[in-house]
Amino acid sequence: MTPNTDLNIPLFERAKALIPGGVNSPVRAFKAVGGTPRFVKRAQGAYFWDANDQRFIDYIGSWGPMILGHGHPAVLEAVQSAALEGFSFGAPTEREVELAEEILGLVPSMEMIRLVSSGTEAGMSAIRLARGATGRSKFIKFEGCYHGHADSLLVKAGSGLATFGNATSAGVPPEVVQHTIVLEYNNVAQLEEAFALHGKELACVMIEPIAGNMNLVRASVPFMKRCRELCTEHGALLVLDEVMTGFRVALGSAQSVYAKSIPGFKPDLTVLGKVIGGGMPLAAFGGPRAIMEHLAPLGGVYQAGTLSGNPVATACGLATLREIKKPGFFDALSARTRSLVDGLAAAAAAEGVPFSTDCEGGMFGFFLMPELPQNYAQVLQTDSARFNQLFHGLLDRGVYIAPALYEAGFVSAAHTADDIAATVAAAREVFKTL
Repeated sequence: MTPNTDLNIPLFERAKALIPGGVNSPVRAFKAVGGTPRFVKRAQGAYFWDANDQRFIDYIGSWGPMILGHGHPAVLEAVQSAALEGFSFGAPTEREVELAEEILGLVPSMEMIRLVSSGTEAGMSAIRLARGATGRSKFIKFEGCYHGHADSLLVKAGSGLATFGNATSAGVPPEVVQHTIVLEYNNVAQLEEAFALHGKELACVMIEPIAGNMNLVRASVPFMKRCRELCTEHGALLVLDEVMTGFRVALGSAQSVYAKSIPGFKPDLTVLGKVIGGGMPLAAFGGPRAIMEHLAPLGGVYQAGTLSGNPVATACGLATLREIKKPGFFDALSARTRSLVDGLAAAAAAEGVPFSTDCEGGMFGFFLMPELPQNYAQVLQTDSARFNQLFHGLLDRGVYIAPALYEAGFVSAAHTADDIAATVAAAREVFKTL
């Protein structure tokens, strides 16, 4: 494809004249990897087609929601039927009750749930609820974990142990993030010291159990266990951000994975998104009845949304959850994802390229370094120039991975063994050039 015939280029120029950076979410702009974004015309199964009608094997899946692949027949039927009944009512529907029942039946740590429209909205609402329920202001998050773009969450670590955060975005005043404490992921000693210093003031600890915004880095079992113990000991709430991992890494979400190694493990609040909407704007947060009843209209913690519980979105999410509940679904998805990462690792090894990888359920990540990193500082040591070469090499061969070093990838039930084989073969060709 030459610049004169690539239809993505004039589309991007039109977009840049109208939309900041030409995109409505920054990573889509290809700024990290260079080149022109692919403008998607349509998608089906494991593939999408760009403005040039070039087909790509899709390992983004709308950044996680498309666990069934694009255009699954049962989901399409549910959405089409719901749309005929009405797009939005601003009033309760039976379907939002059904979706709540479905989610609570699969995640036993939650007794009540509130539906919202985005992961950011769910994350910021969970923080507000934790503060309202405990009467405390401070909370802990971890460097490299992303919980949406609410002001108090756009924070990176300061200089020194258990320091209060400095905003990583313009427009966030220092006083907004003064109660946010940022610690190193998987650092038990630092976590213990933070609780020793601030335990009586902490409303909650918020954590991605498997972080998908520094590629893929999972919390170690000892670290997660200590998070739970310290929260219990000091009266803080443990908030698991499962926007990305919820119903993606296991039917019971990531908390069920940790419960296998930590007897009785469960969070106090859970934040969900992506898969529960099946590709529609839908997210949620939930927990025990005693905490959730602090929400208006029962309690004093206010939260509301015009499109919360949207009837078309809930139809999409409900149909998706009913499909992934079917026997053997996650066994097959996990095996397919494992075949991808094992194939990539073998291809890299055959060409002498440093490579490490990990996966859980339908979520995967890889690094161009010999050992898996355990925190954000280690992730930053990976070779970004070589990653950019790999990204464009795969793109040229019809394989679409995240256009950024720090994003996890996703396999869907629609990916076939042939798709995996084609991806591994393309990667090996690129590895030869690195």
